[in-house]
Amino acid sequence: MTLKEDILKLKVEKNALILSHLYELDEIQEIADIVGDSYFLSKKALESTNDLIVFCGVQFMAESAKILSPNKKILIPSNETTCPMADMASLEKLEILKDKHPNAKIVTYINSNLDIKAVSDVCVTSSSAKNILANIDEEEIIFLPDRNLGEYLQEQNPNKKFILYNGFCPTHERIDKEEIVNLKNKYRDFKVLVHPECNKGVRDLADFIGSTSELINYSASSPFKGFIVVTEEGVLYKMKLKSPSKTFIKTTTGMICPNMKKITLENLYTCLLNEEYEIILHEGLRVKALKSLENMHRLSSK
Repeated sequence: MTLKEDILKLKVEKNALILSHLYELDEIQEIADIVGDSYFLSKKALESTNDLIVFCGVQFMAESAKILSPNKKILIPSNETTCPMADMASLEKLEILKDKHPNAKIVTYINSNLDIKAVSDVCVTSSSAKNILANIDEEEIIFLPDRNLGEYLQEQNPNKKFILYNGFCPTHERIDKEEIVNLKNKYRDFKVLVHPECNKGVRDLADFIGSTSELINYSASSPFKGFIVVTEEGVLYKMKLKSPSKTFIKTTTGMICPNMKKITLENLYTCLLNEEYEIILHEGLRVKALKSLENMHRLSSK
């Protein structure tokens, strides 16, 4: 049997559900039961009848699934898949911002660790943030950890005053506007798709800005046949799957999140076999973090 066949056999034997983020390796996305953005996957874990969930993504994503599904066993195939941006947010630095802006609402990107979610008023995804912010009465917003997404949301919500935490995604931050200008000059009929975690200079050159899933859906529904894709390269697997006749160009620098690529078929198999690297959360923190996710659902559906 091949390794892929071994994984599928084990999955059936253990009644497990395999979830994969859109930035994972192609072979992980291919073998997964469900592929999508991080919070979408957490909701799918909650809705599933499986008691064993294997979450192929970075640590905060598996934590979010456990926050929503405390009675399910959530595994992650590698215990080295932290998120550099999520790790930039510290309670100490957040406390300083809170002391300076006591009336501000703490709005936290879903790309954050448990301890930060636990002290947040509401979490947002890159796709739900605009609606949520429109339903928040407070004028002052402490937004963390991503300054680029926060800046983008400030542009969309000029009536709010944003206090931006100085965090960023290294994968998106490394791209500069000159590189995109050069690509636009080379591929003149191609549309530029940009994730809001990129800096303003890059965002200003975009034809469409959106979350990972929004970029994929836009490329599939658009009448245009060529796209310059400015986000983590894992999305190209789904883009090509949905639009095999279209052309997708990567950035010259390359946009690869090394932590997303740490999950392989080998450690996925080992994880399933031994049921290792289970996500265990402090219950008090989990309950507090759950409130920020519940507020996200409530404010986004108003």
